[in-house]
Amino acid sequence: MARHADTHQAGVRFGCSIALFVYGTLKRGYSNHDGYCHGVNSVEEALVCGRLFIRPDRIPFLEVPERNILATGTADPAADASVQQRLARDIESRLMAERPPDPPVSGRGVVQGELLVFDDPETRLPAIDRLEGFRPGGRSLYRRVLVPVWMKETRTVAWTYAVETKPLDWPILESDSWTG
Repeated sequence: MARHADTHQAGVRFGCSIALFVYGTLKRGYSNHDGYCHGVNSVEEALVCGRLFIRPDRIPFLEVPERNILATGTADPAADASVQQRLARDIESRLMAERPPDPPVSGRGVVQGELLVFDDPETRLPAIDRLEGFRPGGRSLYRRVLVPVWMKETRTVAWTYAVETKPLDWPILESDSWTG
């Protein structure tokens, strides 16, 4: 799917939108994409720093270095969209003043996925939060966190679901991309 014509250069549309980095069943072609991501404004291949672990049922879980977490999701989707857009603008302003940073190199410590941009965060985030078992302020397997994301030649920030506490027996996925 091509980028939407009015998509902002850093991957975020002006107005009330939300960017979400997905790396598992929400990616195109996988079991939860059509049910939760139908009508997405844009999809781009993207990278984040982190590692993937696999549960015994083959579901992937992302572990993100704490230093890369810029914010933690709340129960207020509009506020989360606002924080994400403000930080994306801050990054773009800094990039205009300097040479764009090189994206992380694929391999250990980098995860491949897709950057999805939606224009309806107040509908999408609660539904996807429920799917991912994220309960803002409560005990959750995942937490929704805002992290730096790299696309071909740009960088932005997006929400993603990172494992809260990884069980010791989950193996690391040797590949940097989950394929089911």
